[in-house]
Amino acid sequence: MLYQSTRGNIEAQTSAQAIALGMVPQGGLFVPQKIPVVTWQEFSGLSYAELALKIMGVFLDDLPGTTLQEAVKVYSDGHFDNQNPAPLVNVGNCGMLELWHGPTAAFKDMALQVLPYLLASSIKSMGIDVEVLILTATSGDTGKAALEGFKDAPGTKIVVFYPVRGVSAVQERQMLTTGGSNTYVAAVSGNFDECQTAVKKIFSSQELKRKLAERQMVFSSANSINWGRLLPQIVYYFWAYLQAVDQKRVKAGSKINVVVPTGNFGNILSAYYAQQMGLPIKKLICASNKNNVLSDFFLEGTYNSNRPFYLTSSPSMDILISSNFERFLFEISGRDAARTAEWFKTLAAEGKFQVDQRTLELSQQNMHAGWASEESAANIVHQIYKEYGYVLDPHTAVGMKVYQDYRQKSGDDTYTVLASTASPYKFAASVLQGLQQGSSVNNDPWEALQKLKCLTGWRIPEGLKNLQDKAVQSAHKCDPNGIKDYLLERFCPNS
Repeated sequence: MLYQSTRGNIEAQTSAQAIALGMVPQGGLFVPQKIPVVTWQEFSGLSYAELALKIMGVFLDDLPGTTLQEAVKVYSDGHFDNQNPAPLVNVGNCGMLELWHGPTAAFKDMALQVLPYLLASSIKSMGIDVEVLILTATSGDTGKAALEGFKDAPGTKIVVFYPVRGVSAVQERQMLTTGGSNTYVAAVSGNFDECQTAVKKIFSSQELKRKLAERQMVFSSANSINWGRLLPQIVYYFWAYLQAVDQKRVKAGSKINVVVPTGNFGNILSAYYAQQMGLPIKKLICASNKNNVLSDFFLEGTYNSNRPFYLTSSPSMDILISSNFERFLFEISGRDAARTAEWFKTLAAEGKFQVDQRTLELSQQNMHAGWASEESAANIVHQIYKEYGYVLDPHTAVGMKVYQDYRQKSGDDTYTVLASTASPYKFAASVLQGLQQGSSVNNDPWEALQKLKCLTGWRIPEGLKNLQDKAVQSAHKCDPNGIKDYLLERFCPNS
């Protein structure tokens, strides 16, 4: 299978080339030239690892079969704390798809435990003897998951950039306690969008690429701009449907709704691709927090990032420039690369763009979007625990609130899967504030972990235990414009 650019500015690439590059150097993202259609029934009875092998194999037919076989072993060899790496737990009329049983307690593990295998194989299959420098911007969870996935992986170095004060204390400490001889962390002043935009620009820096090449190094990415990161996420939506059928929540062949709390649009885009591949999904529901640029787009067709940026209790969604939205608009517009390029050129220049009425209507047919305030998300944490004894993290609470609003307005009682994106322990202080409304809550993140355990009886994930006692590495501090100089100094000294 070959991959093309959403902006039509590069010749078709193999999957190995697309994964190795990470993103289109001239701007744009790689997408398969054709979305394959599969029959979901043929996956019935498979284990998660077997399912992942089948689905990823369709898209990565130029990689050695042994690569995928080794990669999917992560789902069954103890990397996850549950024999089922993504269990579907029923809560009311919702199936909570728990995607946080990996080593960093967030959904990013589902893909980032696999990506190192795909990237290493891609580089090898291209016959290039180089070291890969992975650059990743994070709004919270991607950073630790990427660091953990690539820690001490041969032939790689990884640098994670995160916004100062833009991640939770637990997320920051997770990153700074990773260890490994090839991991680097940088705290960037400003918000995530500024951080992410600066990192993207690095990929088009001819000077930096040339100086790295002199040292036998090349760039790649572990963000969901890399198709190798996005692809494994498609798998768990098929897994959710298979579980719903097995649990007799839906009849085989009946459609489900899928709700995804999202900021960078990668997780819900994976659900969209699953739908296009033939998975019976009726409605995709895109849930945003107070940074509601996506819900505004689906309302009026204008993507406008020129608005206040809010730091919320769901920091992984504190994003105004959603990278993967480019792939969605490319697909919805009939794969019109010229229009896609123009929209995102305008976004870069003016901070906003508007689509035509037809594109808006097609977008609305595929997806409903809504957003939740801080107060309403906290209320949902309280309500769901009171009614069902189930603990939501703030991001999943946003998804639940948007789903409840959608169901009340539409009357649609279709069985719904909600992507539960993180363990509540990653945001224990915020969760406690929701659970103990009206009570004073100490915001100390380490004390909050223990209090949440005492209150709910839920087990603290292994990766979050005793974080405060672990040795931390220092984070380089810079502003967005200083990222290039930092990389030159770190990896190209005296050049």
